[in-house]
Amino acid sequence: MPEPAYLFASLLLSSIGLGYLIYGKRQKHKIAFYCGISLIVFPYIVTTLPAMVITGLILMAIPRFYR
Repeated sequence: MPEPAYLFASLLLSSIGLGYLIYGKRQKHKIAFYCGISLIVFPYIVTTLPAMVITGLILMAIPRFYR
């Protein structure tokens, strides 16, 4: 059974991913849209908390720096 910190981080990053997905769809911003999908899906693949947090931060930063 996953630890509570892992579940909370997964929920938080997936929620942020949903926000990116909706923003990207409405504004027709493809990078934000695909980062949102990635933020929703990747917690199912990554199994350690530090790797999940680092990957999530990178995925959240991509739309900010790449326009």
